[in-house]
Amino acid sequence: MAVPKSALKKWEKVREFALGLPGAVEEFPWGEAVAKAGRKVFVFLGTDDGSHPLGLTLKLTDDTAHAHALTSPGAEPAAYGLGGSGWVRIPLEASGAPAAGLLCDWVEESYRVVAPKKLVAELDRR
Repeated sequence: MAVPKSALKKWEKVREFALGLPGAVEEFPWGEAVAKAGRKVFVFLGTDDGSHPLGLTLKLTDDTAHAHALTSPGAEPAAYGLGGSGWVRIPLEASGAPAAGLLCDWVEESYRVVAPKKLVAELDRR
């Protein structure tokens, strides 16, 4: 299954942004890419090999951002009970999927919620 070029470009921008945050590292638990700050995941990046639809899962605790994310085409509370604590799955291949800039804003919010305080302070100093 071929991944649409526009969705892949968006995913690559978001991945690059996420990994540019202070202390961020990429790991591959469960066979999919995640970005972590400290020992905690702040964004599930999934896979870009076409084996699954391209999308992101991130934690949005701000009510406005959370509600906005859920209006994205195909977006839904994350599986495995994560949705109850603010995690949202956002598909990137659907027509009308959020722009990379907005996705990066949401990634930063997720990072701020999950990352250790010293890393958030480092981000604020930038």
